Amino acid sequence: MAEKETKEVKTSEEPKTEVKTKEAPVLSEAQANPEKFLKEFDWHNYEEGIEQVADKKLEEFEKLVNENFVDTLNNEVVEGEVIHITDRDVIIDINAKSEGVISLNEFRYNPDLKLGDKVEVLIDVREDATGQLVLSHRKARVIKAWDRVNAAHDSGEIVNGFVKCRTKGGMIVDVFGIEAFLPGSQIDVK
Repeated sequence: MAEKETKEVKTSEEPKTEVKTKEAPVLSEAQANPEKFLKEFDWHNYEEGIEQVADKKLEEFEKLVNENFVDTLNNEVVEGEVIHITDRDVIIDINAKSEGVISLNEFRYNPDLKLGDKVEVLIDVREDATGQLVLSHRKARVIKAWDRVNAAHDSGEIVNGFVKCRTKGGMIVDVFGIEAFLPGSQIDVK
């Protein structure tokens, strides 16, 4: 039998590591001394590179912004439009920089809510921790109901209410969506 000779060839290659050194960043004069740079900055030359906006166009832009965007103040009731309905939430556009989300539970009284419906909402918080606009339809309804109750009181108008339940000293009555106590001594049956 013929024997085969095998030669094992070993090459020893050690990985070469290259060491690169970074040069220290060169600071410009402005970065080295920002106070001096700001004092000596020539705004006229800076503005030459930017196209000037005519006052008429600026006024037109301001007018469009005022017409289309709502100044969102906390605890303000505004009208919004339903733009999306999910299985748990309703997304409302109030013409602010972002839309607000309201729980679908706040619309239980209105099962026919659909896209495009106009609803009154209260701007509860302009921006929460996640940057979301927090709205409340229930609170807006309560505020509007109190406005109606106060207007009726100021004008001396007699209002109709619905009896919800009887209590020991009278009745609980729903007036414009607000529960009110009606003492038994003031119940008038005609």
